[in-house]
Amino acid sequence: MENQTNSKSIILNYGLLTGGVAILLGLVAYAMGNTYNPGVILSILTYLVPIVLIVLGIKKFKQNNNDYLAWGQAVKIGVGIALIWGLLAVIFGYLLENVIDPNLIEQKMIVLREGFEKWGLDEDMIEQQLEAQQNTNPLLASSMALLFFAFIGFVVSAIAGAIMKKTEENDY
Repeated sequence: MENQTNSKSIILNYGLLTGGVAILLGLVAYAMGNTYNPGVILSILTYLVPIVLIVLGIKKFKQNNNDYLAWGQAVKIGVGIALIWGLLAVIFGYLLENVIDPNLIEQKMIVLREGFEKWGLDEDMIEQQLEAQQNTNPLLASSMALLFFAFIGFVVSAIAGAIMKKTEENDY
């Protein structure tokens, strides 16, 4: 593998594309007035599109690399794409809730309350959970969100990498 393809451009391009699509879907949900309860179709798209784009990014790397792909390369590309996607999504979420429409936080609390009520929590427990949500450190929440995005990228790319893996050793 002397002429190995550089993965940075693929990670950046597909990460920006995935983040851009996530922001677009977020804007659609916001325009519909359903930021925290987007409906089935938008929810499916929100999870399906990034998975597809991560897999396509790995496939593109494999094509550019003379049809060779190691599992570790796939994971590196998938996690990289997911981290850029996550960073853009976190920034968009912060801007949406704190700059564009600060009233969205109230909507978020209503949706959380409804969810807690559906789970059968009593009123004291609901108030405790909502207060904990309001007192969450934004930096900690953003860090946890990025870890979640990295985890999703790892799982998707580990599976895709195991399926698409092809090394020079396999040719002999």
